[in-house]
Amino acid sequence: MRIIITDHTRTLVIALLLHGLTAIFAQNAASTRPKITGISNVGYFVSDLSQALYFWHDFLGFDESLALKKTDSQDVRIAFIKINDHQHIELFNEAPSHPPSKMSHLCFTVDDIEEMRAYLRSKGFEINPGNGAKPTTGDKTIEIKDPDGMLVEFAQNMPGGMEAMTAGRFLPETRIAKDIYHVGFLVGNSERSLAFYRDVLGFKETWRGSATPEELSWINLQVPDGNDYIEFMLYRTLPQTFGASNHLSLVVPDALKSIAILEARPAYKSYGEPIKVHVGKNGKRQVNLYDPDGTRVELMEARTVDGKTAAPSTAPPPPASHP
Repeated sequence: MRIIITDHTRTLVIALLLHGLTAIFAQNAASTRPKITGISNVGYFVSDLSQALYFWHDFLGFDESLALKKTDSQDVRIAFIKINDHQHIELFNEAPSHPPSKMSHLCFTVDDIEEMRAYLRSKGFEINPGNGAKPTTGDKTIEIKDPDGMLVEFAQNMPGGMEAMTAGRFLPETRIAKDIYHVGFLVGNSERSLAFYRDVLGFKETWRGSATPEELSWINLQVPDGNDYIEFMLYRTLPQTFGASNHLSLVVPDALKSIAILEARPAYKSYGEPIKVHVGKNGKRQVNLYDPDGTRVELMEARTVDGKTAAPSTAPPPPASHP
């Protein structure tokens, strides 16, 4: 029996092969994670916006670069506190969505938002509907939730976006720090969180620390394509207030000089608390400050006091608080 291959058959076979190759390439492209280059912003709910702005502006020395109004009034819904040309804080003038946590979200910068969307979908994540752009800021974003239900946002800064339009502006010399160093947040199941941030997003573990020798307290993970990092705050019993754990860390060259600068400011009298420096388990000097709602803002030096990296803890993590 002789098989006759016509031009039509040959064309059909080639078309099927090309379709199959296209599907394979599309699948491979979808499973490629774009670069995650750093922490873009972190959001916190505040009970009194004027007091929060006084803390950030008059005491810590930062400027407000943008204010978004509520849809039904002229009241400010979100105030943007600029840290540098690539990082900011978002203060939400409304009640917390998941009390007692006053942390709204954590946002990372990516180099391609559509690649990130495709990558996350290839990993089975549901992208929150209605996202993809922030017309009020001009930057593109998508959102998902981490294993603890915290909103994790990814942003691609656009030429007409807020970061680009305010480049070089709202950067007073009064800023107590010029960079976000890390963001810490409570984690109820370290293995599940590692599977998300390390295995899916590509974060690199850099250090583990313990408040006591018996049990692990912190896990630090660096963004895959930058220097910023996040800090898992592990717990055996969920604290009644989250402000000390869900914190923001700003890097400073000299913690003692930072204290002297803050104490010399008129707003220090309104702050009303003594400011002290101490050395953490990571061997670095740090200063703990608290905003009017009790959220911790940490000033930390990048280097250890002795120039050596602190030994990581080998203690086991606390029992998972959820499966």
